[in-house]
Amino acid sequence: MTGIWTIIAAAAAFAFAGIFGMWLVPFLKKIHFGQTIREEGPKWHNSKQGTPIMGGFMFIAASIVVGTACIILYHIFGVDETPLMNAKMFAGMFMAAAYGAIGFIDDYIKAVKKRNLGLTALQKLILQFIVAAAYLATVFFFGGETQTYIPFYGMVDLGLLYYPIAAIFIVGTVNAVNLTDGIDGLNGSVTFFVCVFFMLIASFVSRMGVSIMSAAMAGACLGFLLWNFHPAKVFMGDTGSLYLGGFVCAIAFALDMPIILIIIGLIYFAEMFSVILQVLYFKATKGKRLFKMSPIHHHFEMSGWSEVKIVVIFSVFTMICGCLSYMAVAFGSYPIAAFSS
Repeated sequence: MTGIWTIIAAAAAFAFAGIFGMWLVPFLKKIHFGQTIREEGPKWHNSKQGTPIMGGFMFIAASIVVGTACIILYHIFGVDETPLMNAKMFAGMFMAAAYGAIGFIDDYIKAVKKRNLGLTALQKLILQFIVAAAYLATVFFFGGETQTYIPFYGMVDLGLLYYPIAAIFIVGTVNAVNLTDGIDGLNGSVTFFVCVFFMLIASFVSRMGVSIMSAAMAGACLGFLLWNFHPAKVFMGDTGSLYLGGFVCAIAFALDMPIILIIIGLIYFAEMFSVILQVLYFKATKGKRLFKMSPIHHHFEMSGWSEVKIVVIFSVFTMICGCLSYMAVAFGSYPIAAFSS
């Protein structure tokens, strides 16, 4: 019976996002909220100039409305979870929405000023740490523990170190997900598979609220891809990519397994570290480049891969990582009984 709610959440969110796009895309075109392509990017991306941004509102609205509605209905039918678990999940949703708001401000500045620079890097970083701190403070207020799951090992209590490490991890992950947005359909496709496997893991450990919310996000990503897959009719913008980053963090922390996110979302972190390595190598060699362009999806693009090929291969890789993550929980030492409804 519980599994039917994940199916309902995924299907409803898919329909919501897809139908919402029928209104949102023409509206964004009407108000001229178009993308300004950065000069240092691939030259053939210039044809995407003016493509509407802020399409992330499709999956933001779908995941929040549908996911919350399904969880409420699920609880009405007699299934409840501990206050701490609910606090982690819903505080996490507010965190994701707050990151989406930061992205919206950034996108709005870009759209109004017609340039590819919104908030400064320092402004973004400060706001992102404030949001992460607010989330962790909320969880602490509701009696949050400082334990985290180490794959194939078990739960480890980090004590007070948990909070600064968690804040850095959240901000780093949010920016890693943001960097994965750069070609048509990539971020939406990778995040779809990340959420599918989080749905399966959450269901396995009897965290149905988290499973339902993950299913809603997976369905919402698919609905968005109807509009974003190559050739994209709309981009998610920082509004969408920062929200996705906050969302996957919310799910990982609700399950007390942020390290699993590193495995499932390995593509995110590969994108981020490709940028870091590129900068360090460039400075160390006084002008030489490790990759043809970073983030790494642009390296493959510059090597002749089509956008569709990159999306397919990165998605398949994420599926493999998702399978490894599921096995790390299923055959590991995660305390499943403690989280049973």
